[in-house]
Amino acid sequence: MTSVLHLYGGWPGHYPYEVAAWTRELFRELDWEVEEATDIFTLDRDLTRFDLIVIGWNNAVTTETLTTSQENRLLEAIEKGTGLAAWHGAGAAFRASLRYHMVLGGSFVEHPAGEGYPHPYMVNLLDHAHPILRGVEDFEVRSEQYYMQVDPNNHVLAETTFDGNPFPWLKGNRSPVAWVRQWGEGRVFYHSIGHDTGNLSDPNVRRMTLQGLQWAART
Repeated sequence: MTSVLHLYGGWPGHYPYEVAAWTRELFRELDWEVEEATDIFTLDRDLTRFDLIVIGWNNAVTTETLTTSQENRLLEAIEKGTGLAAWHGAGAAFRASLRYHMVLGGSFVEHPAGEGYPHPYMVNLLDHAHPILRGVEDFEVRSEQYYMQVDPNNHVLAETTFDGNPFPWLKGNRSPVAWVRQWGEGRVFYHSIGHDTGNLSDPNVRRMTLQGLQWAART
């Protein structure tokens, strides 16, 4: 049976416990064995036995970091084949941990329309043939539109285009929403949706996330 470590918690503005309850429904559907943790010190141990690590942690401050030991344990596991899956606030978590963001493949920079503002934007798929996007269609989100700094070596699955509100010079600029990458023997999957469970309830988002978990997990 697939073994998962689900780390969640942190800043309450991203509703980590409500999102964790939503995530449990996905795990139940997949019939996976899940260990939950709400303390980042759970990373201070051998993580290689897990087939997947899911990060639902949200940053409290921009100087928040992982210790060298936690980085080493996390990277060791992924390099040996443990998958990593994460969304939304995980792109802003552990902001001072450069190695974490190197593995994840990107970092949150800003939501131009404002914190928590239900700004409408489209998510456009780029690789319809990828198994994560099987049965998924372009969809609209009304939430924070993440502006990301990303590794150019990511394989981008979906992106969004900024409408120039409130910064007209960003009109037409694009930012990745979902991507995958390889780190050693491990697979990494991230998407930037999920400020609250309302965004996550969209059937396309749910399907993409479920299939992203399946793709990233060691088989």
